Amino acid sequence: MGFFKHEKAMVDDGAIVGDGTRVWANVYIQKGAVIGRECNVCNGSFIERGAVIGDHVTIKHNVSIFDGVTIEDDVFIGSNIAFINDRCPRSHREDAWTLEKTSVKKGATLGANAVVMCGITVGEYAFVGAGAVATKDVPPYTIVVGNPARIVGLACRCGRKLNTDLKCPCGKKYKMEKGKVASDA
Repeated sequence: MGFFKHEKAMVDDGAIVGDGTRVWANVYIQKGAVIGRECNVCNGSFIERGAVIGDHVTIKHNVSIFDGVTIEDDVFIGSNIAFINDRCPRSHREDAWTLEKTSVKKGATLGANAVVMCGITVGEYAFVGAGAVATKDVPPYTIVVGNPARIVGLACRCGRKLNTDLKCPCGKKYKMEKGKVASDA
């Protein structure tokens, strides 16, 4: 089946791109990057060697995903997301640099212009609001906003905010089990 590559996209030999994925104009995917099936990589995005992206991921415009970032299935990444890969960046380094791995778990959403610090995990179905700066782990099913990001509620798998009874307008119901969100259905 293969994948679609816009004529103005660059995909290095040795990059792995899954069937049904669409790679749009001005995208650069380096050798050693892995992208799953049925993804959408929008204009101006960059995927560095060592980045791993699951199936059914949407990567909107102007997103750079660096070595050490793993994105699981069904994640939405809004435009202009900044994945930070160095806590102490310098143009010239005298000491060794240590790669801190970053993980975005299944079904999470990262809103446009959010910043995700290296070395953290964004949990399953979590929602990082537009412009938020995530400097520490984001628990599963939580909604975070602001700088630094703080928890303002709980999210349904559909992305909407749960009410105080842990019910979603879509009809799904949740409960807390050992301090974690769990589905009733």
